[in-house]
Amino acid sequence: MTSTTDTTNPSANAQGKQDDKSPSVKAQGKQDDPSTKAQGKQDEKKDAGPKLRIKIRAYDNKIIDIATKTIIDTAERNSAKVVGPVPLPTETKKFSVNRSTFVHKPSQEQFEMRTHKRLIDILSPTPKAIDAFMNLNLPAGVDVEIKMS
Repeated sequence: MTSTTDTTNPSANAQGKQDDKSPSVKAQGKQDDPSTKAQGKQDEKKDAGPKLRIKIRAYDNKIIDIATKTIIDTAERNSAKVVGPVPLPTETKKFSVNRSTFVHKPSQEQFEMRTHKRLIDILSPTPKAIDAFMNLNLPAGVDVEIKMS
């Protein structure tokens, strides 16, 4: 068998002296310069101006598609950048109702309500675009929630 011997002096390491390898490891750690991180955050802040987040809910999927098309057309007319529509998960509520008033428990009717949802982000909207969103005429049965951040 061959045995390997450690060439470093353990007593020298205990006294605080560094190995030949340790300065190169520290030099590699300087790649994460704080000034480059600050530049990345500044670039994100330039893109992150005022932003509108529009959540749309409706029971009918055809109506919600018409509403999203209307909102996107309005945003593009007012020269705002649009991200979406993002389809969010459909919320399904199920109900079981007895057909009879007193007995016959196995005889039940089952109903479900589906709530379709969409999400639209509008980046850097102009004041004219914000006014246009507040005065939109959307189909009946559509719930629109507009948040500004």
